[in-house]
Amino acid sequence: MQYKWAIQKQKDRRKVEELSMVLNVKEDLAELLVNRDISTFEQAKRFFRPNLDLLHDPFEMKDMHLAVERLEQAVKNQENVLVYGDYDVDGTTSVSMVYSFLEKINPNVGFYIPDRYKEGYGLSFQGIDFAEANGIDLMICLDCGIKAIEKVEYAKEKGIDIIICDHHRPGNEIPSALAVLDPKRSDCPYPYKELCGCGVGFKLLQAFVQKNKINENELFEYLDLVAIAVGADIVPITGENRVLAHFGLKKINERSRPGIKALLEVAMAKKELTITDVVFILGPRINAAGRIHSANKAVELLISKEEGILQSLSKEIDEFNKKRKTLDKSITKEALEMIANDSQLMDAKSSVLFKDGWHKGVIGIVASRLTEHYYRPTIVLTENDGKATGSARSVKHFDVYNAIEKCSDLLENFGGHKYAAGLTMKKENLPLFQERFEQAVTESIRAEWLIPELQVELVIDFKRITPKFASIIFQMAPFGPGNMKPVFVTHNCLDAGYSKTLKDEHLKLHVKQQDNPNLKYGGIAFGMADKLEIVKSGKPFSMVYQIYENEWQGNKKLELMVKDIRLS
Repeated sequence: MQYKWAIQKQKDRRKVEELSMVLNVKEDLAELLVNRDISTFEQAKRFFRPNLDLLHDPFEMKDMHLAVERLEQAVKNQENVLVYGDYDVDGTTSVSMVYSFLEKINPNVGFYIPDRYKEGYGLSFQGIDFAEANGIDLMICLDCGIKAIEKVEYAKEKGIDIIICDHHRPGNEIPSALAVLDPKRSDCPYPYKELCGCGVGFKLLQAFVQKNKINENELFEYLDLVAIAVGADIVPITGENRVLAHFGLKKINERSRPGIKALLEVAMAKKELTITDVVFILGPRINAAGRIHSANKAVELLISKEEGILQSLSKEIDEFNKKRKTLDKSITKEALEMIANDSQLMDAKSSVLFKDGWHKGVIGIVASRLTEHYYRPTIVLTENDGKATGSARSVKHFDVYNAIEKCSDLLENFGGHKYAAGLTMKKENLPLFQERFEQAVTESIRAEWLIPELQVELVIDFKRITPKFASIIFQMAPFGPGNMKPVFVTHNCLDAGYSKTLKDEHLKLHVKQQDNPNLKYGGIAFGMADKLEIVKSGKPFSMVYQIYENEWQGNKKLELMVKDIRLS
C-alpha cells in the first residue's frame, strides 16, 4: 500500500521553547508534548504522573444523583437487580465490574448478556421479558440503551426501572429511563466526553462509593476491567481515560484478577502488558466468546475465582478465538474477491457487501480488514433473523455514522460512533441502501481522505536515539487514540550490510546514516519484503518508524519498528 507521509507542523514555537526550559528537556521532546496540548509544567506532571485524584466528580454527569438514589434504594431493600450489558469487550467488562461490586452488598443481583444472533445489539425485548419473569425491580444497562426508546417504555409498563450507562451518540430523543448516564448527551455538563461504556459504569459506582463513604480503594480494584475496555473499544487515551488506563494496566501487571491471569496463561503472553497487548491479546479472546458462542462465558471467566472453572473457561475461550481467526480469514478472502470481480465496486468510494452465510460474529472484523485493504468506508452485512445486519468501519476523518444516518429511513435500527457503527435493515432495502450510502460518501468525503496517512511527528537523526530519549518516549504510554506512540522519519539511510527478507514477507533491517556510518540500528518492517530492493540499491532512503525495546535472552536494545521506506 502507498502511504502519504504527513509530517506534523509545529504548533507553537514559543510554547515549545518555554516548555523545553521549564522541563529541562530538548526541544524535540517538548514539541511532542505540545503536540498533545501539554504546554505547562503542571500539565506535563499530570501527563507523566497520572493520579486518581484527577478523576472528575461523577456527580457532574447528568442524572447521576437520580441513578445513585435508585441504586441506594435497591441495595437498602435488597431488591432484585439485573446487570445488563452488550456482548463485546466493553459490555462484558462493564457487566463483570458492576455485578462483582454489587453482589458484595446485595445478594439479589444477576447479570444478562443478550445473544448476538437471537437478540442482536443492545437492550432487547427478550432481556426485559427475562427480567420480568425473574422478578427484577431494577435493570442497569451498560454500554447500550441510549437509543432504546421503545424497549425502555416496554420495561416501564412491566414495572421495571432502568438506569442507562452508555457512551454512544444519542438520537434525537433520550429514552425515558429513570436515569440516563451518557456524557455525549447534549445536556450533560460532564467535562470529559470520551469515556467507554465501562468507564460510565465506573463513574456510577464511584458516585455510589463517594456518597456512601465506602473506601474508594475497593472500587479501584476493578480498574483492570476498565483498562481492558478502554483499550479494546479504541476510545481516546486522553484525560480521564489515560488515568483509568494507567492504573488499570498497573493492576493487570501487578495483581491480575484470576480470569485475566488465566487468559494470559493460555495466550502465553509476556509478563508486562501494554495497551497494545490488551488490544491484540486480551480483547480478541474476550470478544470471541460472544462472536462464536456466548458472551456469558467471558463474564463468568472475569468474575470467577475457582481454579477449575478458570482453567476450563480460559481454554474454551481461547479455542473460540482460534475459530474466530479461521472464519475471519476465510470471509475476508471471499469479500476481497467479491470486490475484485465487480468493476462497479472497484471504482466506488465505499464498499457495501452482503452474503447470507457469513458468520455474524466476525463481520465487524472483516469490515475492518477491508477498510485497511481498500482504505474507504466499508459495511459488511449478513443475514440474521430474515434481515441484513452488519457492521460499518471508516477511514480517518470520515464520519461513517453521519453517512449511515442519511440513509436511516431504509434501516430498522443503527448506532455507533464516527468510525464504527452497527446497522440492520430489511433485505429488500439493500440495493437502494448501497446506492444511497455510496452517494452520501461521495458527496462528503475528500479525495485525500482515501489515501492512508502515516502521521510523522518529528524528523530526527539516528544519533538522537539515546536510552534517555527512548526512556522519555516510553513514559508517554499508555498509547492510543489522542496519544499515539510517536512516529519519526530519518532521511539519508543506507543498508549496513545485513538487511534481508524473512519468510519472503517481512524485512529484517540493519541500517545506518550517510553522515554517521558507525552508528547502526536494527529494525523490522512487517509485510515489506518488496522494499528490500530500495534498501539494497546503494541509494539513500528515508524510513518512517517507531522506537521499541527488543529483549532477547535478558538483553535489551533499542530497535526500529519500520512503517514505510522510500528513496530519499
